[in-house]
Amino acid sequence: MKLLDAVTYAAKKHDGQRRKVDGLPYITHPYRVSMLLLNDGYKEEIVIAGLLHDVVEDTDGTLEEINTLFGEEVSNLVNYASEPDKSLSWEERKKHTIETIKTAPFDAKLVVCADKVDNLTSILDNEQKLGAKIWDSFKKDKTSQQWYYTSVYQSLIHGVDENKHPTLFKDFKNLIEQFA
Repeated sequence: MKLLDAVTYAAKKHDGQRRKVDGLPYITHPYRVSMLLLNDGYKEEIVIAGLLHDVVEDTDGTLEEINTLFGEEVSNLVNYASEPDKSLSWEERKKHTIETIKTAPFDAKLVVCADKVDNLTSILDNEQKLGAKIWDSFKKDKTSQQWYYTSVYQSLIHGVDENKHPTLFKDFKNLIEQFA
């Protein structure tokens, strides 16, 4: 089963990495992203892309490798969820994401949304536990992060009929409201 192969691949690629605030093994994040997508009933390629969404950005894995192992559809979805150039400033990278997602295919929007839902859930949980100290772990302050998540949300819903917003979009909107 490709999903089990993807779990193994992602675990190997993220081995030794830790989340910046809570120190959990990094693999917990892509695993939770994929579970959000799986629980909402999305097809296997979308779930796998959720699991692999940070491989290209944060490991030595490549889109070509993902394409070979998991197919072109997964590779394309991962590409939409990846920042292309980590050498750019935080603002440049985030603006690129915001613009890219605005016109992305719906399936790519789902992967990005699940990623942001999990990230924002973690931020809110850690902020509740640690208070303002949490922001010492980030490159940008809370106001900048609020701008980013709100802008991503606006890009996600761009071109999507409001009556057809999936549960993930609604969950993301609720999290942003809590974050504000």
